Amino acid sequence: MRVEHFAKILDADFYTGVPDSQLKSLCNYLMNTYGIDSQHHIIAANEGNCVAIAAGYYLATGKVPVVYMQNSGEGNIINPVTSLINEKVYGIPIIFVIGWRGEPGVHDEPQHIFQGEITQKLLKDIDIESFTIGKDTKEEEVREAKRGFNDLLSKGKSVAFIIRKGSFSYCENVDYSNGNVMLREAIIQHIVHVSGDDPIVSTTGKASRELFSIRTASGKSHSQDFLTIGSMGHSSSIAMGVALHKPDTKIWCIDGDGAAIMHMGAIAVIGAHAPANMIHVVINNGAHETVGGQPTVAKTIDLAAVAKACGYPNTICVDNFEDLDKALKMAKEKHQLSMIEVQCAIGARDDLGRPTISTMENKKNFMEYLKGV
Repeated sequence: MRVEHFAKILDADFYTGVPDSQLKSLCNYLMNTYGIDSQHHIIAANEGNCVAIAAGYYLATGKVPVVYMQNSGEGNIINPVTSLINEKVYGIPIIFVIGWRGEPGVHDEPQHIFQGEITQKLLKDIDIESFTIGKDTKEEEVREAKRGFNDLLSKGKSVAFIIRKGSFSYCENVDYSNGNVMLREAIIQHIVHVSGDDPIVSTTGKASRELFSIRTASGKSHSQDFLTIGSMGHSSSIAMGVALHKPDTKIWCIDGDGAAIMHMGAIAVIGAHAPANMIHVVINNGAHETVGGQPTVAKTIDLAAVAKACGYPNTICVDNFEDLDKALKMAKEKHQLSMIEVQCAIGARDDLGRPTISTMENKKNFMEYLKGV
């Protein structure tokens, strides 16, 4: 189904969401149609944030907004859906468009399997009626579903379209780029070199894939790395939990700007506890690159300054390898919490693989490694 036709059926002029690879066609259509426009299209920090922004739009205009997201974000919407927009509270209608990762019977990555199994049930449990769109779904079927949804929306209830893999098409491309020069994989190679035998917690997406690939290429063990393949935005908190209980060991966190922004409150908590053995590296390319390259708001904020304000004793932002190496070595030598924000280009090699060990193996090996350090 052409995504332009789907948008016309939705008949909405305000969208807010968190990008998803399964919804790349929709995301690209919105970027080409609106760009980032506070009146029509906002890429938010997390899915709960989207619901609240959409609620504000409805309160101001009386018109129904659209929230788009991957099904992994359903967990982030449960609180505002059940305690804010539900018809028993404020009755604020929202149309959700949800990419279905981990659909039963469709091969996917481990972090999507359980969420995929419960996607439809979870929506039902939070009183959101849904309609599923697949490759063979006809436009008239979608129009009919929307007509049925209109009655629910008029009563203050929310609805959802669940989007199967490959359901949408869009002919136009979007060029996502920035003016930075360092590539993420090379940045991670520098981190690996300086960190030596120290444990590393890496964020979800391509960063963990690149870290795994770097270890493989050098013939090194993967046991010192915890690859946070799901739960976007939580790798820094995992690293903090490890650091506080392994105070004599340097713990590194390789984070991304989209992940750091998604649950930015973690930075405040980390700064308040200030584990002196933790080094938080945020690789900032200003993009949700793993799911397509759509922009984050990181280009408009100073993450190092945010960390400083939250209590990190040492913060720095670098944009070249010479300064990066100096910052990494200084952070390793210091016995204080550090953040290094690294300005990064958008891009990754086409042949980037995925981890070849299971999540359970990763957990077991990492815990065994921590016992020895």
